[in-house]
Amino acid sequence: MGWQQQLGAGVGTLQPHFFSPNLTTHKPVNTPASLPLSSTKTRNYTHTLRAISLQQLPPNALRRKRDPNWRGGFSLGVDLGMSRTGLALSKGFSIRPLTVLELRGQKLELQLLQIAQQEEADEFIIGLPKSSDGKETPQSNKVRSVAGRFATRAAERGWRVYLQDEHGTTTEATDRMICMGLSRSTRQSKIDAYAAMMVLERYFSLAGQETELVLPKNLDLQEKLKTGPPRDIDFFPEEFEG
Repeated sequence: MGWQQQLGAGVGTLQPHFFSPNLTTHKPVNTPASLPLSSTKTRNYTHTLRAISLQQLPPNALRRKRDPNWRGGFSLGVDLGMSRTGLALSKGFSIRPLTVLELRGQKLELQLLQIAQQEEADEFIIGLPKSSDGKETPQSNKVRSVAGRFATRAAERGWRVYLQDEHGTTTEATDRMICMGLSRSTRQSKIDAYAAMMVLERYFSLAGQETELVLPKNLDLQEKLKTGPPRDIDFFPEEFEG
């Protein structure tokens, strides 16, 4: 089960900025609590990082809101836990729990990449725990640390990693499974995957506007993110004709 089991959490404000994996404890100063998506401002953690905003690398939910005819990859929701990690998948507007992984460290990261490849996902929406008053906690820092390392691996394939406030998703997942009539044993085994599904549902309900882009420090990888993964024939068949 995710970090939210140990913590309460609060819904955060709009944060269209990036996160540097090597500076997990640094906080920006004199920065507004929220910025409109039309703003080109980003939070500057270090002068070696280029300013990349959600305008330049918008999550799929925001792209779909802006352009109903947009075609692109799918989204993988991730509920990180100390021993178990739940996954959920969104294909279009269909969101479903996927699986629960009992892996950590490099093995977990590699398995996430493999599943994303199989499911044709090009972005990861990772739940970020917060306290009941909306503040980040030591558990939030742990999630940021894992997300930062993983973002570098994902960027090598042109895939993006975002953080989404996961406040209350475990409770929401439990309520959903009870309403579905699932047994206690089934709920216990699948709670993490359903929590990841709740993260994705919140992400899409907000059109991706409360996500944070996790940006690798390497400038070449940043450029690769801008380019994105290779075009998929299933999404763009006209580009492969003739």
